Amino acid sequence: MNPSLTVRDLLPSEVEAARLFLGQHGWGQRTGTSEHFAELIHNSQRTAVALSGARIIGFARGLCDGLSNGYLSMVVVDEQHRRAGIGRALVEHVMGDNPGITWVLRAGREGAEAFFASLGFETSLIAMERPRTQ
Repeated sequence: MNPSLTVRDLLPSEVEAARLFLGQHGWGQRTGTSEHFAELIHNSQRTAVALSGARIIGFARGLCDGLSNGYLSMVVVDEQHRRAGIGRALVEHVMGDNPGITWVLRAGREGAEAFFASLGFETSLIAMERPRTQ
């Protein structure tokens, strides 16, 4: 990863900028209005941004009890900055260093399965899903 890039927790003052970033990268249907996204972030235990200067170039969030289970969601890196270690840094930042936590995710986008496999994720035969209806 380029040393001029920073990966850190999302600040409250950056929530709207993160929503706009996600909307520009194909996630607008998941972020909704400013109010909806602010609530989504408020209810997420772990959020991270990758920055080039002050510009957001990556985002990730996770839901986690901090002890046993975690769900990784919305890992997005600007296309111009992919394959530079930013996605890996975001995922590692969100997951932290507790090896006792089982992390799960949905990897439906092209190339996602190989990327997450490189981070130690495996296809599960026991996971079940109840898809959203909206």
